[in-house]
Amino acid sequence: MARSRARSKPKKVKVVSRKSARAAKPLPKGKAAKSKRAAAKPAKAPKVDAGLRRWESQTLGPALAKLPTRRPAFTTDSGIPIPALATAAHRTSTEADLGFPGEYPFTRGVQPTMYRSRLWTMRQFAGFGTPADTNKRFKYLISQGVTGLSTAFDMPALMGYDADHSMSRGEVGKEGVAISTLKDFEILFEGIALDQVTTSMTINASAIVALCMYIAVAEKQGVPMAKLGGTIQNDMLKEYIAQKEWIVPPRPAVRIVVDMIEYCTKHMPKWHPVSISGYHIREAGATAVQELAFTLADGIGYVEECVKRGLKVDDFAPRLSFFWDVHNDFFEEVAKFRAARRIWAKTMKERFGAKDPRSMTLRTHAQTAGVSLTAQQPYNNVVRTSLQALAAVLGGTQSLHTNSLDETYALPTEDAVTIALRTQQLIAHESGVDRVVDPLAGSYFVEYLTDETEKRANDYIRRIDELGGIIRAVEEQYPQKEIGESAYRFQREVEQGDRLIVGVNAFKADKQTPMELLHIDERVQNEQIDRLKQVKAQRDQTKVDAALAKVEAACRGTDNLMPPVLEAVKAYATLGEVSDVFRKVWGAYREGGVF
Repeated sequence: MARSRARSKPKKVKVVSRKSARAAKPLPKGKAAKSKRAAAKPAKAPKVDAGLRRWESQTLGPALAKLPTRRPAFTTDSGIPIPALATAAHRTSTEADLGFPGEYPFTRGVQPTMYRSRLWTMRQFAGFGTPADTNKRFKYLISQGVTGLSTAFDMPALMGYDADHSMSRGEVGKEGVAISTLKDFEILFEGIALDQVTTSMTINASAIVALCMYIAVAEKQGVPMAKLGGTIQNDMLKEYIAQKEWIVPPRPAVRIVVDMIEYCTKHMPKWHPVSISGYHIREAGATAVQELAFTLADGIGYVEECVKRGLKVDDFAPRLSFFWDVHNDFFEEVAKFRAARRIWAKTMKERFGAKDPRSMTLRTHAQTAGVSLTAQQPYNNVVRTSLQALAAVLGGTQSLHTNSLDETYALPTEDAVTIALRTQQLIAHESGVDRVVDPLAGSYFVEYLTDETEKRANDYIRRIDELGGIIRAVEEQYPQKEIGESAYRFQREVEQGDRLIVGVNAFKADKQTPMELLHIDERVQNEQIDRLKQVKAQRDQTKVDAALAKVEAACRGTDNLMPPVLEAVKAYATLGEVSDVFRKVWGAYREGGVF
């Protein structure tokens, strides 16, 4: 079956006018902010309104009498009403809200020249089997033109378990590369100069261990941490909302995230210590508006915690980054990127008092929607991915991963990965979309969707503020419940035939297309366990025990956890051993039911 997600059920609506498209309400409530918004309110457009009404009565009405529309009402996947014809009357934002590329509020892009000067980073997700297997894939991707590495870790590593743990049995190397010790990282990046490539690591609950291993490997190469460029996902709030890969409860998990932000701010100026991720929220069933709102709320939560720590906004905010899903509703996805930049810029300036424009700039990585791929007629996935990738580029992403056509079956083969990469290269070098900055700006429809997306996302953010902030909202499972309801609605639409998925519930094929799949041999688990035994036999256990004791002391106190964890991994303490210290001090997290 298709991995599909819920969307709001369309509501009956005839024509959307400026009356039904209210202006977005920014977060602050001060009088100064109110007066500025009042002064910036756009002037009415009576001529456009009159023209639209004339067209509706004289031209559209008679046409509909002869040939009615295919459905009673049209909406985006988030339930935003879609007018038959968008005009200037539908726009509620001002020219100041639109702005210019590279300038506040960054609606039109974070750089003045965007892709005219530098294309987006083409970063293909990779990670499977042993560290040696993934190292080989990394080198292949570099030879094919990728401009950044992106590392997927297996489930045991994501959950804080070593390869020899009973919970890891049957999962080692299956959904990402298997990692237990610094030795694994040494093999993973063997022959790859870490000062010449940026690396993204998709890991969260045990992110602090992975980052420390990366720093240690770089030091062995003679590369100081200050020269390392890249990103570690490290977004624990979205784990509790959507992905469900955690070790400890939310509050100590957020403490670790803030420790990493603080440490990287001081010692790793080129590193992004957190990638605030909407991708997993969307894949769990959220609408585009929910993805945007809950992700930005997570970002607000991290900023609040950093400020409580005593960090200055303009010191750490420029290194925050974001990660979006790109789904099938083409124009809504473009609008989502644009609205995200505007909301974040206004939030950082008005709510947190940021002065540095870089603190107001939302830098983003994007990935095409894995949940949209279907096992039926898998070559259709190439088309889906192409449309989604184009939407991300037109939305102004800084980095992009395109999914492979076979990922509903297994980790992608080399051929499938190459097609996915070529998709980006074709868009970059043959479509012409790189030649103009923000090419869809000024489109009545795109600007209307951007305005509506901003308004609806801000409504969610205000609700979360009323609940006491995102950490409290997560503990009460507010985002989880909203996403669950959306996922249910979407799946019902598919099953009832109200939403067509090509090859699944429409345009079916009688025979299945044969696929060559990547198979992870059971040797991977045995190799990892053997190497882990060897490392444990050769390391200085006294140093390991002393280092882990320092990690425990830092957990129980207020010292930053990065230095003791770095010392521990250099002594070849395992990922599982460090994670066990976290469990010992804070306990293992268990989630209650959403419904």
